[in-house]
Amino acid sequence: MKHVAPLLCALAAILQAPSASAQIPSGIIGAPGGTGDLPAIAEGRADAPGYTIYRPAKLPQRRLPLVLWGNGGCRNDGLSASGFLREIASHGYIVIANGAPKGERPSTEPAAGNQRGPEPPIPPPATADETSVDQLLAAIDWVKGSPYGRDVDTKQVAVMGHSCGGLQALAAAADPRIRTAVIFNSGVYNRPGNGLSRVSIAKDDLRKLHTPVAYILGGPTDIAYPNGNDDVGRIDHVPVFYANKNTGHGGTFGAANGGDYGRIAVAWLDWQLKRDPKAGQLFTGASCGLCKDPAWTLVRKQFPEKP
Repeated sequence: MKHVAPLLCALAAILQAPSASAQIPSGIIGAPGGTGDLPAIAEGRADAPGYTIYRPAKLPQRRLPLVLWGNGGCRNDGLSASGFLREIASHGYIVIANGAPKGERPSTEPAAGNQRGPEPPIPPPATADETSVDQLLAAIDWVKGSPYGRDVDTKQVAVMGHSCGGLQALAAAADPRIRTAVIFNSGVYNRPGNGLSRVSIAKDDLRKLHTPVAYILGGPTDIAYPNGNDDVGRIDHVPVFYANKNTGHGGTFGAANGGDYGRIAVAWLDWQLKRDPKAGQLFTGASCGLCKDPAWTLVRKQFPEKP
């Protein structure tokens, strides 16, 4: 075992825990949702007890990009941003969220229609780091051998996360398999050790980023605002997009389909992973889509003029 790669060890721990499969629901959770052409469901799987999968209810005859998601608080609850993640999946993505599905009851019947399932209740405060960076990245290995292996393009992988999950995403973004990262209401601590998270990442690790990265922050009342601003100021070697709006630390995840955060995430992923120039118009040029909205403050560095 001493020669087994760390990520494979993490995957084995997740999938082989003797009691894990008995603790999570297995099956479709809620009804299909999202504004995309492929209404998406959440799913718990007995063969993936550490994850919640979001996918189109009817998979198309093409490979879909993969999105990895880290929850706020690094919680073991893959339904913590369920409406937002259904929205992303409905636009033609398979999303694997860290954490078992909690807060919604799985359906025993195939999901039908185009209505969103019930939103999970707000979870109680949790112990920091119930999930890990290794777990997040191990999802790539899991999906290759899963029933969805033929449906996923593992050469087009994005990593995203909120708050503590954003730190997980930043750490995971150093992996060469990652093509882009989106960081919501997060940033590396300006003073090491002054937060709950135990994600192992320091300001110097930002140099390991090798792809375009987007930071979405929630204004001065967002606890991560100083940290994220400082990150953006330091990143000088890869394209970085910064968008700030006074939403607070919780952002717009609780709005229908993830609100502004859902709209921005889908456009960024479509641009970065699907090379859709129309989606890139939200971010590039003097008259970009977000540039026209006075509620948003933008910073763009090492950034293309055109999509």
